[in-house]
Amino acid sequence: MATNPVRSAAVNRPRPVGPSGLNAITQWLHQNLFSSWGNTCLTLLGGALAYWVIAGFLDWAVWHAVYTGTEGSACDVVGAGACWPFISAKLQIFMYGRYPTEELWRVNLTYVLALVGLVPLMLPRVPGKIWLTAYMLLVFPVVAFFLLTGAEPLGLPVVPTSRWGGLLVTLVVACVSIAISFPLGIILALARRSDLPLIKWPAIFFIEFVRGVPLVMVLFFASVMLPLFLPEDLTINKLLRALIGVALFSAAYLAEVVRGGLQAIPRGQYEAAEALGLSYWKTMGFVILPQALKLVIPGIVNSFIALFKDTSLVLIIGLFDLLGIVQQAVASDAKWFSPQTAATGYVFAGFVFWIFCFGMSRYSAWLERRLATGHRS
Repeated sequence: MATNPVRSAAVNRPRPVGPSGLNAITQWLHQNLFSSWGNTCLTLLGGALAYWVIAGFLDWAVWHAVYTGTEGSACDVVGAGACWPFISAKLQIFMYGRYPTEELWRVNLTYVLALVGLVPLMLPRVPGKIWLTAYMLLVFPVVAFFLLTGAEPLGLPVVPTSRWGGLLVTLVVACVSIAISFPLGIILALARRSDLPLIKWPAIFFIEFVRGVPLVMVLFFASVMLPLFLPEDLTINKLLRALIGVALFSAAYLAEVVRGGLQAIPRGQYEAAEALGLSYWKTMGFVILPQALKLVIPGIVNSFIALFKDTSLVLIIGLFDLLGIVQQAVASDAKWFSPQTAATGYVFAGFVFWIFCFGMSRYSAWLERRLATGHRS
């Protein structure tokens, strides 16, 4: 067989060798930070600003922080920084609220069961996705409900949701709302693009109405106004009202994100599915939605991050999430009063929120790269 001389030359050509070590670092700095006088000035100004911010924070949070003490007087000294003993003393309240100490194992077991199903589900190489999905959608919610709320026949004392608080409430509201709002948002997006007026116009009205009001009003309506329209003998748990309100609010925003992905799919994809004789639901499930959702991964995760942070608004209806219970602990416990107590508590709450939001952001970026066209596993 005759060989192509051009191809042989290309194959045998030595691989170009770029700069390495110190030369590579110097070249990168020159190209990205010091390529011109303007970039050099901006780099120096940004570096000085970053040094001022980071050095000031470290001075407050580490170098001059107070690490021991049993009350706020230990932090009420001249030049004192963060009051970390306050976080240590209130850590259980920040994580679980007023959940009974002897029953905390139930909350921890719920977290473990959630990670057992969620982590393998998020890793593409792990097999058995159908079974993991069935576990997370059908088995885990039931088990988590009985573990957290209790069941006397099972030997689990009932713990009312009024005693829940802290990170527990934040995670419950965020996770349940995400699990409900995501499929509901997809349904609303498909309904808005429907040709049937009886399906299209109610979806449009719901989406536009919910997106036109703040979440605070939705929560206020669910907590205060909704009971006025219900029979006197019918009461709905306050946490359940918050879950419904946050889920519906998030679903309206997710519907518009998904609709943007649906509109980005070329018409040829629909025509190809029709040529294969696929029904509407098979076309959407196997052809259109997988492509549309892949296109809008950043928008979907952005909505999830916004939802996670908006859980702090449940404080207005009497539910103490992480931020709310930190605020309550700062304002109600005179024993820990000091000039640095409030700032320390808010920094701790902000750091916890940042960990979860940054984790979601990094996972979405990794998933987006992996699902990119032409990616090799």
